[in-house]
Amino acid sequence: MVDVGIYTKNADIIARAGANVSATAIATAATDVYVLHVEALVNAMTRKNWSDLVTAGLNADVQGILTEASACLCAIYVIEWDMSSASASRIEFEDRINVLRDRALFAISALRDTKTKEFVENA
Repeated sequence: MVDVGIYTKNADIIARAGANVSATAIATAATDVYVLHVEALVNAMTRKNWSDLVTAGLNADVQGILTEASACLCAIYVIEWDMSSASASRIEFEDRINVLRDRALFAISALRDTKTKEFVENA
């Protein structure tokens, strides 16, 4: 299956979701269902079409903040998909979700800042 994310790849999502998540949920076919929606959400929340900038050649060193925001949000979907793992408790999964949400919101907050936007675009 093709990895359809523009600035979020399946490997980014898997890395943030952590261990003991559903194999079905981390399959590229599963993450492709929501990755473009999450990237659209990041674009809308920051009021900037980052997808076009990445496609046009945004520097990889500043693209990481976009990946951080969207991969963390996608990882939340992966964890929520199936919390019945015998190797991890529900509390552990909820803790991961809280950390991922905080990291995503921090990245989105930074991207909403006008000076950060200018820096990322001109880097």
